[in-house]
Amino acid sequence: MFNKIIVGVDEHDGGRDAIALARNLAEAHSKLTLAHIHAGFPAIGRGTNRDFEAIERDRAQALLESARAETGIDADLVMRGAPSVGRGLHELARSLDADLLVIGSNRRTVPGRVLIGDDASVALNHAPCAVAIAPSGYARYPHPMREIGVAYNGTAESEHAIAVARKLAEQHGGAKLSAFEAVSLPSYAFVGVPAPTEDIVESLVEDAIARITALGGIEAHAVYGPARKELAVYGASLDLLILGSRDYGPIGRLLHGSTTHELAHTAPCPVLALTRAVRQHEPIEQLDREGRKDMVGAGA
Repeated sequence: MFNKIIVGVDEHDGGRDAIALARNLAEAHSKLTLAHIHAGFPAIGRGTNRDFEAIERDRAQALLESARAETGIDADLVMRGAPSVGRGLHELARSLDADLLVIGSNRRTVPGRVLIGDDASVALNHAPCAVAIAPSGYARYPHPMREIGVAYNGTAESEHAIAVARKLAEQHGGAKLSAFEAVSLPSYAFVGVPAPTEDIVESLVEDAIARITALGGIEAHAVYGPARKELAVYGASLDLLILGSRDYGPIGRLLHGSTTHELAHTAPCPVLALTRAVRQHEPIEQLDREGRKDMVGAGA
């Protein structure tokens, strides 16, 4: 699924959490790279810059070697100076042609939740590849992929997320697959008219469940309510929540002010945010064919 994975490592526990999630998303053939981005240095003098860079390289090298030895992961080590962590990770992802960037949560996060700080937020916005975010404390407790969930709404992007979920479920020995749709009527529909009746709400939910059930091999969930709130509740029972991009441009344009942006910042489980780059790398038609073929072969 993911061939080249970059894992952001810093001085805090978020790097260990990211390594643990990267291991869960990697396959035997996946090439992993532990990366540390250090701040650039003002050009006061060339000699001063050289001294600073040497110190930063030595510090980063020691940090990455310690993380690799502590976790026992087989990975290359890369360090890079950049004006910001996010920009450095993006440049590295492009130079290595990575298809997944894994980052950890803000170290002040309540354990078991995703809450990304400024550096990770920049890494998420405008990412050139898929981005996975590990909850705080992820490396400290067992985390088998028992259930993978998808935020679904019937769009091509959510269909792609379903196809990715099928491949990951296969990779994890047939993990349970589910999908969730939060349905609602637009607020302008209620101007001057009563709120929808219970029958209308029930019909909307039934239609959503039918759409998901028709996909085959996926447990369907749907409720009437605001997507941000209901998807967060749904995510509490998952080992991974996959979000599809609805934009053909950088993920930052998609995420700003959107439901996906909210969930990527505060989800109660690991989050995998897909971008257009993922769809270009492995077309949805190919992924879907492979996923459905695997289902047939398994007697689903």
